[in-house]
Amino acid sequence: MITLDAVRTAVHLVDFDTVAAQRRMFPGSRPLEATKTERSRQAGVLLLLYPHANDLNIVLTRRTETLRGHSGQISFPGGRRDPSDDSFITTALREACEELGICDSVNVVGALTPIYIPPSDFEVFPIVGALDTPPVYHPNPDEVAEVFAVSLEELLDERLKIEEYRDFQGQRVLIPYYGFHGHKVWGATAIMLSEFEQRLRFVLEKESRLKTLR
Repeated sequence: MITLDAVRTAVHLVDFDTVAAQRRMFPGSRPLEATKTERSRQAGVLLLLYPHANDLNIVLTRRTETLRGHSGQISFPGGRRDPSDDSFITTALREACEELGICDSVNVVGALTPIYIPPSDFEVFPIVGALDTPPVYHPNPDEVAEVFAVSLEELLDERLKIEEYRDFQGQRVLIPYYGFHGHKVWGATAIMLSEFEQRLRFVLEKESRLKTLR
């Protein structure tokens, strides 16, 4: 089992090549150097882990088709920062409470690199948190159509990383995605997952090398 200590080490790595880690899941149409503007909005999302079946699992949601932005897509619980939020941690935890009814006992592990999403003009701040036990969900039906989990073993499974061409504005674009439980996880969520995955790989490979030397 990948331990929470390994996750904590991965999240807090310094001198880590974030861009290379994220780029593995960049859609073909995504600008490599896209930057936020003065009018860009900000959001916080929660990459929530919990133990189950001798592994750590990540909570993902499928957004309802009625939402204005990114309807029907797979995402982390999260949303726009409220002016009263004193940090993006507060935003991510508040949104997890509002969307899934998970309102306490989340241990904040750290944060991944903020990512700018050009189509929606949002800068998203991913917060990594953990629960000691599997959560009990009370999803908001106006926002969440489905809740499911992905194990870290699945996240690290190269066979679940797939590519396909899609038509965007008259162009054929290569889209990489994670194929989890019949869902295609792509775009910003996949990019954030890719950074998390590559950080984990770095730590696990280092631990493996050290064990070999002992």
